[in-house]
Amino acid sequence: MTLEIGIAAVVIGVLLGMLGGGGSILTVPMLVYMAHLEPKAAIATSLLAVGSTSAIAMLPHARLGNVCWRAGAAFGTASMVGAYGGGRLAAWLPGHLLLLLFAGMMLATGGAMLFRRQKADEESANTCPGNVWVLLAIALQGVVVGALTGLVGAGGGFVVVPALCLLGGLSMRAAIGTSLLIIAANSFAGLAGYLSHVQIDLQLAGAVTAATISGSLAGSWLAPRVSAPALRRGFALFVIAVAVYLLQRELNAGEFIQRLASPCQLWTGGIVLAAAVVLPQLGNLWRANR
Repeated sequence: MTLEIGIAAVVIGVLLGMLGGGGSILTVPMLVYMAHLEPKAAIATSLLAVGSTSAIAMLPHARLGNVCWRAGAAFGTASMVGAYGGGRLAAWLPGHLLLLLFAGMMLATGGAMLFRRQKADEESANTCPGNVWVLLAIALQGVVVGALTGLVGAGGGFVVVPALCLLGGLSMRAAIGTSLLIIAANSFAGLAGYLSHVQIDLQLAGAVTAATISGSLAGSWLAPRVSAPALRRGFALFVIAVAVYLLQRELNAGEFIQRLASPCQLWTGGIVLAAAVVLPQLGNLWRANR
């Protein structure tokens, strides 16, 4: 594993631990363009790395009481079924159209989170939803997200977090912690479907997983120290940015992106964007503790 891949994996881990999503949707392009893996091998490797990282990153959130096990069980059980089926179908179905639909869903959910009332952040509590119809709606969306996970290697955090906030009524912090539980379940179920027809480079997968876990622990530490509205806005903007990138990439815009910037420049821009969101919060934290 090169230094560039290691740095990118750490950044992905920070985003995953802090935002409860973004790991696999970034890990797959990293493995394809930087590690030069075939797409299906990259997806399978991403599922292993992100699943392991999410399970570890969830632990600090669980200790703070920010994991809703009831919603996680409803969403996770349903999504595991979809993820396994998606992983099996991936041997025959192209992911082009699905990625376009996924990008469109990301735009919609990112917009919903961006324009959510600030009062809703204050009213949301960490208590789990008990209404059977709410849990059923969460489970139905879990099947769809699970199928996306299995087919395109996206753990679903971009959709899980808004679904738990908007459908389940969870706070942003509880949605992030619960999302990590669901992503871990989705990723391992999707990986089980892939192992029937894809081989994984365990040495590379182990190195990437170790790097993402180290970053995720830092992200999990940072998440409760960032204000909920800032966390929500940063998450929404990040979702929209990745959705626009996916749409450009899938709508025959690859040559335009290559002229615009090299993969290294795109990664540099992503790191700068993440730093622009995180560094002001670290400054506020430092001033508050003086």
